[in-house]
Amino acid sequence: MKRAAPAALSLVSVLSLATLTACGGAGGGSDAKTTDQAKATPTPSATASVAKPAADPAKELAKLLVTKVKSDDNDYTVTEPAAGDAMATSQEQLTLDNKVCAPMAYATNYLPLGDPDASLVRLADNGRTVYTYITLASYSAGKAEAAMKGLAEAASACTAGYTAKSAKASTTYSSVKKETAPAATGADESIATVSTVPYKGTQTMRTQTFRFGDTIVNYFSIDSGGFINGRSAQATVPADVVKAQNAKLG
Repeated sequence: MKRAAPAALSLVSVLSLATLTACGGAGGGSDAKTTDQAKATPTPSATASVAKPAADPAKELAKLLVTKVKSDDNDYTVTEPAAGDAMATSQEQLTLDNKVCAPMAYATNYLPLGDPDASLVRLADNGRTVYTYITLASYSAGKAEAAMKGLAEAASACTAGYTAKSAKASTTYSSVKKETAPAATGADESIATVSTVPYKGTQTMRTQTFRFGDTIVNYFSIDSGGFINGRSAQATVPADVVKAQNAKLG
């Protein structure tokens, strides 16, 4: 489906607009060596103990991503974001005026939370001006819980806002507030937030984050039309996208 013209603006361009007024991451097996060099030919039992290669976390994550979402309001295509579409491509590229707010900055810039083993990002687009970024990440034992705890603490501590900067843009969020996340079958915990950016009114963006065991999925929605057209805008996370993706995880 042909995308509406205003939606073609990349996220980094949108956030750069906000900067104008807001100031702005072998099996090794031991060799079965014989002591008698005359018997150096390996036996079947010596070669059978070699461990299988570990599964690739990124490939395993890719199997869990939706590729299309049915909706009454135009179906969503789910694709990789365009190159250069991000304000930052790693946690290290973002700096914060208040470090405790870092998890909120990651969630609203579709970066993975905490310290994942692997992460993937996709863009859900139905031809409207609201973009929804899906960040899926897998973790070692205990690290997913820690990442969710950090996000919850950030959402509570950063209600008065914060500023995030990268080499590409600087964005000041004027407020952060927790909302009630929708129920999700199989999810161990969830967090929902609403953040505002002052630019020709108020640009409101939202996140919904769910943990399924050692996997976290974060949804971030932003309405580029508000920035482009110079009007206040309210982005909401589309329920159809959340339901379809969560069903792959729960």
